[in-house]
Amino acid sequence: MAGFQIRKYRDDDAEAVKETFTLGMSEHVPSTFMHLLKQPLTQMVLMCLFCALVTSSKSFLLPILAVTLFLAGARQFVIYMFNSYIDTSLRKDVGKISEVYLKQKDSGFWVADVDGRVVGMVGCLPKQDTPGCLELKRMSVRRSHRGMGIAKALCRTVADFTRDRGYAAVVLYTSVVQTDAQKLYEHMGYEKTREFVIPELVAKITNFTLFEYRLDLQRDGKND
Repeated sequence: MAGFQIRKYRDDDAEAVKETFTLGMSEHVPSTFMHLLKQPLTQMVLMCLFCALVTSSKSFLLPILAVTLFLAGARQFVIYMFNSYIDTSLRKDVGKISEVYLKQKDSGFWVADVDGRVVGMVGCLPKQDTPGCLELKRMSVRRSHRGMGIAKALCRTVADFTRDRGYAAVVLYTSVVQTDAQKLYEHMGYEKTREFVIPELVAKITNFTLFEYRLDLQRDGKND
């Protein structure tokens, strides 16, 4: 692991971890916006809006302006949803790592350190509704330090921890727009076991799918 080290989280890492998480989540805004635009409902609304305004105004200027404003509003909505998710996550666990991850049984949190700077992070907790599994959570690596093998090392750290604690598997969740993450997990031996849409109305309307992945530690020796 030349160039970086994976170590346990310390309290003085708190601000760097929150920043790494916030930046990582914010990167998904463009891909989520594009996902929204590809949905049949969005395209139907845009087409109906454009056609209705062309018919009523006898001009292309107003419809183009209206569609532009609609797209700008949609992008702001995506930004708002991500900011809300980030704020909720900071309150729920990312803002209190020691309490959530370090003081509970069979839980852990690690950071990737390069010259004293936190550039990556990952945690794990027992999966409440799946006995015998730990859940990999909050994986993120700063864009400036990708391609160094940090994400793979963080995955291996969680797998080793899970195995050492006697659990059978690691599970995780990622979204339809996180294609790079999906490729990483599949390369590390994870298998997609389920896909679903979260119950929130907006997610259902936009077909925002989540994927569940599982790494069975009884047969992952090659990758781990």
